[in-house]
Amino acid sequence: MLRQILSEMYIDPELLAELSEEQKQILFFKMREEQIRRWKEREAAMERKESLPVKSRPKKENGKSVNWKLGADKEVWVWVMGEHHLDKPYDVLCNEITAQREQLRAQKEAEELRKTQSNEFTNNLTTKPQPYNLPAPNTMCKGAAGKEEARQLSSPAPALKAEQTKVKSVKTKQDEEIKQIDDEKTKQIYKSWKEDSEWQASLRKSKAADEKRRSLAKQAREDYKRLSQRGRSGEGLQKTGVPQKPRRPPLPPKPQFLAPVGCPQKPLGNQGVSRTASGSAQEDIIQWFKEEQLPFRAGYEKTSDTIAPWFHGILTLKKANELLSTGVPGSFLIRVSEKIKGYALSYLSEEGCKHFLIDASADSYSFLGVDQLQHATLADLVEYHKEEPITSVGKELLLYPCGQQEQPPDYLELFE
Repeated sequence: MLRQILSEMYIDPELLAELSEEQKQILFFKMREEQIRRWKEREAAMERKESLPVKSRPKKENGKSVNWKLGADKEVWVWVMGEHHLDKPYDVLCNEITAQREQLRAQKEAEELRKTQSNEFTNNLTTKPQPYNLPAPNTMCKGAAGKEEARQLSSPAPALKAEQTKVKSVKTKQDEEIKQIDDEKTKQIYKSWKEDSEWQASLRKSKAADEKRRSLAKQAREDYKRLSQRGRSGEGLQKTGVPQKPRRPPLPPKPQFLAPVGCPQKPLGNQGVSRTASGSAQEDIIQWFKEEQLPFRAGYEKTSDTIAPWFHGILTLKKANELLSTGVPGSFLIRVSEKIKGYALSYLSEEGCKHFLIDASADSYSFLGVDQLQHATLADLVEYHKEEPITSVGKELLLYPCGQQEQPPDYLELFE
């Protein structure tokens, strides 16, 4: 099943919903590895194709070409920002760039203002007031008339007064414009600072989310590595170190279903069994179980020919949650999946119900994505995880099997 997902690079949304967060992380990691492997294959094919001899083409006179800078190892030199210890963080670089832009803009505005003022001042100097033509002095003025004429001559010209008033009004207007420009600049700086603060807050949140995802992925890789090493050194290896294929156990006899104490036994032949799915899909799953899983004693106890209390038939996710809701943390059951040819382990923890898919496509049993330890039977898988947790984060130990709560049992159709 995992190989099929990796080959198609697609997983059904309903199947994805049954995976835990850790299983999703590991499945994403596997799909990413498959993408990298395919990319490397394409690159190798392109290199082989380019290495083949081709006819030399005449170069154009004005043709353009790109030459990559090579490092000491004769490979293309690549620099990743942030990896070197002298590289500045991204937020510091953004702050420096913003400050440089603000400084350049302020310098440009100040230069324009100085040019405007100097031009206006030059225009004022070049504009000369019209000369005031004084009347030629006649004979010496005497008496009151002479005094009035002397006062008029000593008073400034009206054109000069108008010019002075005009210069004062221009200067006042310039001061108002400078003040308005300063106010707009202050508002713009405050607005940019506010936007930068909001951007910094969103950047910190995104960094925290990225760090959390990286830590989850790292934990999942460590769990996968630890369990893989344990599997290579433990089960399935002979003394020579060669993996041993699990032996097929003998076919058990058909189970006998007993009625509870105090209840008369009813004939099972005419009773209808409620099925969670209808049509050919469920029939294919039942046929798959009878032909491929019964020879491996699927659902049986490890040391006897009785059905294990934790084994259930084809159950939906909702029905499994209802059965576990009456138990205590540590309760579990294994059910036949209604969507795929495989099993699902439903587990009740302190936080709620968890569901883990069990891959049974390789003549062995293992959790999809969580660990790669191969078990010969379902009973071996359950016995192993009574002492070893399924995941290191959740610490799921299979302590209390959740048995049948109704009669006839829900796995009856699998053994008919």
